[in-house]
Amino acid sequence: MSDNMMQPSPPPSRSIRFQILVRSLFILSGILLVIGILQYVYMKNFIFTNKALSLQSQILSVPLEEWMSFLKQNRDGAETNPLQALRLPDSSVAIIDQSGVIKRSWADPHHGPAPELSQQAYLEAMQPQKQRGGISYSIVPDAHGFPRLLVLQPIGRPDRPAGLIQLTTSIRALHEVLVRQLTTFVALSILALIGGLLTFLPVLRKTLVPLSTMVQTVESINAGNLNLRLPQRQGQLETDRLAVAFNGMLERLEESFAAEKEAKEQMRRFVADASHELRTPLTSIHGFLEVLLRGAANDPDQLKEALQSMLGESERLTKLIHDLLFLAKIDKAPALAVQLKKMALHPIVRDMEPHLLMLAGTRNVQVEIDTQAELLIDPDRMKQVILNLFQNAVQHTDRNHGSIEVSLRNDASGVLLTVKDNGAGIPSEHLPHLFERFYRIDSARARSQGGSGLGLAITHSIVEAHGGSLSVLSKPGEGSSFTVWLPLAPQKQKKAPF
Repeated sequence: MSDNMMQPSPPPSRSIRFQILVRSLFILSGILLVIGILQYVYMKNFIFTNKALSLQSQILSVPLEEWMSFLKQNRDGAETNPLQALRLPDSSVAIIDQSGVIKRSWADPHHGPAPELSQQAYLEAMQPQKQRGGISYSIVPDAHGFPRLLVLQPIGRPDRPAGLIQLTTSIRALHEVLVRQLTTFVALSILALIGGLLTFLPVLRKTLVPLSTMVQTVESINAGNLNLRLPQRQGQLETDRLAVAFNGMLERLEESFAAEKEAKEQMRRFVADASHELRTPLTSIHGFLEVLLRGAANDPDQLKEALQSMLGESERLTKLIHDLLFLAKIDKAPALAVQLKKMALHPIVRDMEPHLLMLAGTRNVQVEIDTQAELLIDPDRMKQVILNLFQNAVQHTDRNHGSIEVSLRNDASGVLLTVKDNGAGIPSEHLPHLFERFYRIDSARARSQGGSGLGLAITHSIVEAHGGSLSVLSKPGEGSSFTVWLPLAPQKQKKAPF
């Protein structure tokens, strides 16, 4: 037998309205039951105590001399029944002496003989401390098994009683009163449950309206209407908080879907651009090989030109592959792509100054350094950043009238490296995309100036791996300014001299 067949089926689902209604009625029934039990016990003790006090008063209303005369009456002669003096039908009375023994007893014909307790019980009832504890009564069965109320009342002096009077009477009427009270309470409880049910149903229905609204909205969202949102102001704190959390979750899911869609689109563009960039040098190399195979290899000039072109394309292809591998590495583990050291940036700029002047050619180059602050940097990668930004400035400035300024200065919490040029500038619609991979401003993807569109993307990734930021300011006709911000290296705390 499979595991699925052995597992018990889940219980049927019930609506919240049904569960709240059933549980509320169950709790209300339990409360009414407890109240009924407590009321019954209290009423029973109250009625029996009052009846016992009434019997006690009747016993005390008879003088001690009469009780003693009842005790001394001749059993064979005519007797006076104390029940006649007490006027208690369906009762019995007994007189107990100081030793706890019943001396005389009288009983109603319908009552049966007077019940007899133990001698110890009678002696305890005559103790002074027992008398100070209040009325002494108990419920005992008669000869037929019916319950009777039995009252023990000492007679004579409290510290030295002459005896004990035991008075037993029927409590059938009291039980009838209790039954009527209990029946009345049960009837009222049933009416209260019915009334509560009729009142609670519309209140419950109105209370659950926000939840029903949420269910309908979620069903619509599940059906495909992802633009719907749950109402956040329905007058119920828990429902409103749930709606806010659910809407927040939907917003995050929508952002995740948009980000995933954008990532897929970027990946598609990346694959297309990378394929295009890789295909171009391979196509050139393939073309030159075909030319050589057709006989150009026999011409030394054509052979040299073809080999130089193939060498340039292979170098370009190698650089593109290295750039792609570096971007993949820095995307996967930025901290492992750079080897940070605590050092200043200005020596690196000074060392690169001759190389930058050579790259600029006839362009005017100014290098200004106004800081010697120490940073956590990878010197090789920072050289790559400076070189990429400077080459970008060289490509977009005029050969004869171009001007490039490289500056290094302090900031409130770091160092600013700025590369500014007086080139043609960048239109505002291109600024948000400058650091995207394979992005070029020219739509025709002209390669007259070389480059694959990865330089600024690599620069941006390197700066972020250093914990810094890269920004650009540019206006058409006024040139561009690229600024790198790098945080200062943390200072070691000096140890206390003690």
